[in-house]
Amino acid sequence: MAHTFLIFDFGTNEDAAQQARHKIEGWKQAFRLGNKILLKFDREETVETAGDSDHATPESEANAKGKSSVKAHAKRTKTAKFAKPDASPADGRVRVLIRLDFSDHEKLSLQRWAERIPNEEPFRSAKGETIKQGEAAFVKTSDLFDSLD
Repeated sequence: MAHTFLIFDFGTNEDAAQQARHKIEGWKQAFRLGNKILLKFDREETVETAGDSDHATPESEANAKGKSSVKAHAKRTKTAKFAKPDASPADGRVRVLIRLDFSDHEKLSLQRWAERIPNEEPFRSAKGETIKQGEAAFVKTSDLFDSLD
């Protein structure tokens, strides 16, 4: 299958990144795309937020407070996952990675989505980059995409 990656740098604008996610999810449902379009976030936190106690590992908390703290950490991260973060400059840079995963006989669909997505509103305001299979940065981008949750 031919993979194509679209990378959009939204800077510190978390709201625009969430609008982009919402737009992609709507297209996936409306056009029945399934896993042909996948979206993942790459967030780079600033130094100030990286040292917070919320980002401590469950193992270090378990050693410090006992086994109940692992459950508390899981509960905090679970609720934080669905909570809408505030868009402030201290949040760091947000990049959206989109993988277009169309089979070889769907080249026209791949081309149309690769042209359509950067021209839509939440993506138009972000700095975009397209990486196709066979380019030098493809392997690095593919590994990054696979490593993100």
